[in-house]
Amino acid sequence: MHDNETGKLIALSAPKALTDTRGRPLSDLRISVMDRCNFRCPYCMPRETFDDRYRFLSTNERLSFDEISRLARLLVAEGVRKLRLTGGEPLLRSGLADLVGELSSIDGVEDLALTTNGVLLAQHAAELAANGLRRVTVSLDTLDRETFRRMSGGFDGLERVQDGIRAALEAGLAPVKVNAVIQRGVNDGQVLDLARHFRGSGVILRFIEYMDVGNRNDWDPGRVVPSRELRDAIVAEYPLTPVAGNYRGEVAERYAYADGAGEIGFISSISQPFCGDCTRARLSSDGVFYTCLFAVNGTDLRTPLRQDASDDELLGQIRGSWRRRDDRYSELRRMPATGQPLRKIEMHYIGG
Repeated sequence: MHDNETGKLIALSAPKALTDTRGRPLSDLRISVMDRCNFRCPYCMPRETFDDRYRFLSTNERLSFDEISRLARLLVAEGVRKLRLTGGEPLLRSGLADLVGELSSIDGVEDLALTTNGVLLAQHAAELAANGLRRVTVSLDTLDRETFRRMSGGFDGLERVQDGIRAALEAGLAPVKVNAVIQRGVNDGQVLDLARHFRGSGVILRFIEYMDVGNRNDWDPGRVVPSRELRDAIVAEYPLTPVAGNYRGEVAERYAYADGAGEIGFISSISQPFCGDCTRARLSSDGVFYTCLFAVNGTDLRTPLRQDASDDELLGQIRGSWRRRDDRYSELRRMPATGQPLRKIEMHYIGG
């Protein structure tokens, strides 16, 4: 914590249990360091909306690394133990390894991870690992080049993503996880190809149900492929055995290949909502604190940060926001009174 007069760091007291209205503790913080992305995935940043005229945040509007580190320290003091850097595409943020170094030095951080589309990962993996990054998750929905182009909004970078995964493994950013969003009629016929490719590779493949993130992706529930359907297709070829979860709030159902060829997971936000155990908060690139991926609004922390607010004042904002939290969007999906879709924050703005 900072002493506002001296600028020095002072010791943090032991974290207290900060819980929301449903008794869910705050233990996981996702930090968006960049709202821009080099992909235009239709389910996240469709090109029709996010074209050359779209106004992204300016450099000054984004939190600086010092501001991010200060907020992270305060949140760790409140019980956060897992930090994950997200975007947009976080590797577009210049000097990201320096931020990794700052965050990895915070006492109490037990896990520091990164989610990326993988295109720039090969050139950064070693430096990120050297500065304290522990794990990486790569978004990769297909191994077919044409389907990759379609799902990335026209980007031809499949080989670069695969190079990034290999570089992450070589750098020791393990376990490397690959997240694949499956859409009916788009890539659902390639599920077994993904499973075969990553079996025995040391990479944990996780299939994610297609979600209604943001407001611009024309989400259609008919394009959701339930996890049980994917699991049944894989089990028909490769028997699986359940694996116990690692911690409270883990979103993936874990399975091991019966022949010992590794692990696979399923994230079922649509068919089996896990709101009841959600322990995640999100910090946007411009310093807004959100308590749900599907949030409608959040708490502005950038303004008080830049108006020289004390740590106690910032903590008051954070604590109040989490203690008021009642989010369970995935269980409700729509506003109960009207049945109309919520105007949610876009995923590129607060990360996945």
